[in-house]
Amino acid sequence: MKLQPLPPLNSLVAFEAAARHSSFTVAARELNVTQGAISRQVRLLEDYLGNALFTRTTREINLTAAGSQYYQSVRDTLLQVAQATASMRHWQGKQQVSVVTSTAMASLWLLPLVSEFQHQNEEIDLRIIATDQVSDFSRLDCDLALYYCSTPPQNMKVTPLFNEEIFPVCSPGYLEQHPGIETLERLGGCTWLWLEDQHRDWIGWREWFQRLGHPAPEPRRRININSYAMLIQSALAGQGIALAWSGLLSDHLQTGKLVRPTHAILRTDAQFCLLEPKDRAPTKHSVNRFRQWLMTHLAKTIDI
Repeated sequence: MKLQPLPPLNSLVAFEAAARHSSFTVAARELNVTQGAISRQVRLLEDYLGNALFTRTTREINLTAAGSQYYQSVRDTLLQVAQATASMRHWQGKQQVSVVTSTAMASLWLLPLVSEFQHQNEEIDLRIIATDQVSDFSRLDCDLALYYCSTPPQNMKVTPLFNEEIFPVCSPGYLEQHPGIETLERLGGCTWLWLEDQHRDWIGWREWFQRLGHPAPEPRRRININSYAMLIQSALAGQGIALAWSGLLSDHLQTGKLVRPTHAILRTDAQFCLLEPKDRAPTKHSVNRFRQWLMTHLAKTIDI
């Protein structure tokens, strides 16, 4: 059944605010419009109803008897709508999981998995925020965070995802064009894809060689890139050799899009971690579902 007659709905909001404050000026300030806009909306409503809702003087406005009666009905109705809206938004909040992670983890690891989670949990909305500029993990406004941690933060609940294993990778085509680079010495004859980002504590080429106890050769040439995701795209395109973190690039390695030209590998105590705030309200059911799904996926694919 069609609801009729309905007045102009914007006029109802303007009228309710003006009647509650007994002022067009204060109502305009609350609704972030001009005083003239409030006056026009109220006049439009009065014309529609065929009744004056306010008496007006140069200094004040007052509800008429008809206006006072109408105000009570309008206020009760708008309050019910506001309460129903708040309840709906609260429900949606319970069904949303907010995840903050680095651009590398988002593009190379998490986003390719999202469709699997959504297929199994259609009622849950994922909100993924990628940022690399994090100085204090405990200040992140999120349900969960996924980050590489050389030292896990003490003020967060930390769940290790996978250990740090670092080794060179390149495309099959690049390896075919540069045969015989299976030794550390011969890696110097290649183009190194160099991560240029002072904000990360990830291990670079020189430190990688140093930790393996081998002097770092001078590369034939290098390409500096300030995004790890872009650096891997460069490796996939056959433009050089990159340092790979095994957990992030497991799919590319399994499909053969990237290969290891040498068996050299560096293992450290650093880890990629799932971080959760401490001392917050009880965890939402949707967050528990996402965490459980994530850990189940890792148990199937990575030895953790």
